[in-house]
Amino acid sequence: MAGPRISDDPLYRLLRIGKIDEFNQRIAAGETVDLKGCDFRHINLQQLNADGLDFSDSYFRQSDLRGVDFSKCINFEGASIHAAKISGARFPREIRADETLLSLEYGTRLRYT
Repeated sequence: MAGPRISDDPLYRLLRIGKIDEFNQRIAAGETVDLKGCDFRHINLQQLNADGLDFSDSYFRQSDLRGVDFSKCINFEGASIHAAKISGARFPREIRADETLLSLEYGTRLRYT
């Protein structure tokens, strides 16, 4: 598996610089973004609307995911949340709690059941 990528996609770049509200507005307006395998290390993603997004194989090491609802994202399998802040975050039902804990503590990739 390749390492996390830093995409040139303008919507992804909005997330990297903390413009979450603008990202949410542009996605709601119908723009699309490819977030598969992207690098979100150390990024504050609070207030992100993750509905319909694909975060498969993405890397969230030490990101701030507090309050983000990933339960309606298209895919979260293969993502890693090592040392992320996840208080109040919701993850897809297909990911068991022990998978989440292993990823949070050891950086393992999340697997669907």
